Amino acid sequence: MSSYKDKKVITIGVVSELTGLSERQIRYYEERKLIFPDRSKGGTRKFSFTDVERLVDIANKMEDGLQTFEIRKMEQKKLRQEELRERMLRGQLNAAFNLRK
Repeated sequence: MSSYKDKKVITIGVVSELTGLSERQIRYYEERKLIFPDRSKGGTRKFSFTDVERLVDIANKMEDGLQTFEIRKMEQKKLRQEELRERMLRGQLNAAFNLRK
């Protein structure tokens, strides 16, 4: 079951109010592949609370002088590290309990 924070239910206008970012900035971050909102049948962007937190983090990094490609690279590195950590943990559990895939 996914967390309420991951449900894509918030419109871009509300996200703009919550983050202080303009709708244009939010769309730009989507274009730069930093966030991935869902779309309703009518084409309206739908964001999650996790997306809102991510947008605030992106805005802070941009204020610190980072470029969007640098932020994307950092995020990709973080995901790779999390995947590696998960594989290592799975391997340790398999070894400890003599489990096979």
